[in-house]
Amino acid sequence: MQQQISVITLGVSDLERSRRFYVEGFGWRPVFESPEIIFYQMNGFVLGAFRKDALEADMNRSALRTPGAFSLAHNVSNKEDVELVMRRLLDAGGALLRPADAPPHGGFRGYVADPDDHAWEIAWNPSWPIDAHGHVTFDI
Repeated sequence: MQQQISVITLGVSDLERSRRFYVEGFGWRPVFESPEIIFYQMNGFVLGAFRKDALEADMNRSALRTPGAFSLAHNVSNKEDVELVMRRLLDAGGALLRPADAPPHGGFRGYVADPDDHAWEIAWNPSWPIDAHGHVTFDI
């Protein structure tokens, strides 16, 4: 089976509040919007923000719980951009989880939660090059 992720869908309680975070914070542009979901075309997959009640109905599950420990990551091309992106996300309704610092394994990173408490790591790592299409390569 091919190693790939096609779509990541996040359950959100307020679609417009989520839209503000992703559009104003990251500067992303939706490729599709409806009253239930917003899709963003990423580099090789699609990210969806799905109204939580509609996602529960779509999955035939009720009362989705907070997911286990995980984070999504947005890597940047230089160290200075980590704090810049984090400030934009905070201004767009995010919450600071961890200020930017240098982890033991190298690079520079910090964590911000979106309005629905999905954790985002904003990271720079000189050993993980980013190509012109935004693809990150594990190059250690």
